Amino acid sequence: MTSYLIGLVGTGIGPSASPALHEREADELGLRYVYRLLDLDVLRRPVPEVLAAARLAGFDGLNVTHPAKQAVVAHLDELSPEAAALGAVNTVVFDRGRAIGHNTDATGFARSLTRGLPDVRLDDVVLLGAGGAGAAVAHALLSLGTGRLTVHDVDGDRGARLVEGLERKFGPGRAATGDLTAIHHADGLVHATPTGMAAHPGSPVPAELLHPRLWVADIVYRPLETALLAAARARGCRVLHGGGMVVFQAAESFRLFTGAEPDPARMLRHFDALEGEAARVA
Repeated sequence: MTSYLIGLVGTGIGPSASPALHEREADELGLRYVYRLLDLDVLRRPVPEVLAAARLAGFDGLNVTHPAKQAVVAHLDELSPEAAALGAVNTVVFDRGRAIGHNTDATGFARSLTRGLPDVRLDDVVLLGAGGAGAAVAHALLSLGTGRLTVHDVDGDRGARLVEGLERKFGPGRAATGDLTAIHHADGLVHATPTGMAAHPGSPVPAELLHPRLWVADIVYRPLETALLAAARARGCRVLHGGGMVVFQAAESFRLFTGAEPDPARMLRHFDALEGEAARVA
């Protein structure tokens, strides 16, 4: 039986659904699959050391999450075209001694949005967060036809760098930096920072900025109902939680790791079951 050893690199990853999602799908496909958490806070080692140790230990691949999606890029041997364009990696495949970086976040978010909010307006969208996940979401939104994307990040230089890259790829006038007041006239709002996770509670947006014409998507999935989504729902907004993105990006990562074709619909059912289990534990 073919076997795989996979890891997740990041901080605060204890609640991650990725191990169970990957291992359950592997069971369905008759694969031996072990998925380990490599928490940077626990290991107390920098990203390059963790990457080198995983390679030496015989890992077949790694998923990468906050805050390492951009930091890991400089320590890889090769990037896929998608990862190179984004400047961020969420999937590393070890292949014959080489570490190859991929990004499945952009397609994961795009599939989640078109599935969960298929008919929303995309003319004017605000994106909160210009890190690795934010970059993926930005590319997904502009690829889906967003006319103007306003990027807001607490690190103004990082936001400006993302906008510069977006304009090179998608053309001038498609993206700009801005502040939260852009929400007043926006069709949609996407949140792509850690705020709202169990380790980072709260909402990044004052509730009074939300309006019923606005749709709101959050990439955070634990909890599914973040403070932002709860406030948006109360203000009459259509909302989308981060569960779909985590499943669709996981399915594509699984395919890259194994060469086998996962069943995203089955993985969505697994995710729903996992969230039920998490709710019962909580």
